[in-house]
Amino acid sequence: MSVAHFFKPHEKDIGGGFRVRRVLPAAAKQAVGPFIFFDHFGPIDAPAEANHDVRPHPHIGLATVTYLYEGAMEHRDSVGSVQRIEPGAINWMTAGSGIVHSERTPADMKGKPRRSHGLQLWAALPRAHEEDAPSFAHTPASAIPLARLDGALVRVLIGSAFGHTSPVATFSETLYLDITLDAGRSIELDDLPQEAAIYPVSGEIAIDGELLAPNTMAYLEPGSGASVYAAAGAQFVVIGGAPLDGHRHMVWNFVSSSKERIARAADDWEQQRFDKVPGETEFIPLPKR
Repeated sequence: MSVAHFFKPHEKDIGGGFRVRRVLPAAAKQAVGPFIFFDHFGPIDAPAEANHDVRPHPHIGLATVTYLYEGAMEHRDSVGSVQRIEPGAINWMTAGSGIVHSERTPADMKGKPRRSHGLQLWAALPRAHEEDAPSFAHTPASAIPLARLDGALVRVLIGSAFGHTSPVATFSETLYLDITLDAGRSIELDDLPQEAAIYPVSGEIAIDGELLAPNTMAYLEPGSGASVYAAAGAQFVVIGGAPLDGHRHMVWNFVSSSKERIARAADDWEQQRFDKVPGETEFIPLPKR
């Protein structure tokens, strides 16, 4: 079998009863390619009175990668971006030297029952780009390449696969695929990057003939491929890329190759020296150190 490790999630409440399954970082492996953080949330049915808004908070040294299957959120950040995030789009926010953002329920969905389902990933920036200027890039669902194979649909969210290349710009070799398999069909995953992993979003899949437990990430042997089969139909993602250029320190929302840089970012947030998000007055305080 081509699987080197299985990463099981742990549940986390990120506020207001909104629970996520956190798979990365894992005890056995900090990152898969550049991806140092992997949250799967939902499907969650929220009542009309639920408040799952995420108030303004800071990041450094990473890029957030937001991808929805259901629901919507409104993104605002300190570089002035205002973007409604909807299913199928890729939203890549480069924190670099420092950015602040909020994620709130869009006005037209407030006070109504709603459903949320999606993935929130962080990509650690290469050391040479950790202090790049912050930015935000929205790639709509209509711009994401789709490979139609025999019994499978592959959305090439980031990187290149099956003859298609995503328009999403990255800082290092990065792969992110969303694959839907029909019942009784399989797909051969060849030509994967040095580090790659598979995570089932819905349904049951088998990797090289062995069933993968629900909500469990399969990290492949470096440089290997895999055959994925779905007896009853399934949806899964493939993530990966070139290995990170060294260990990263992670404290709260900060990622850096330098402990000192994280301490400085914490001080800056505590003293509210980060740029503000236009139109926002709230913020999430720095957790106790």
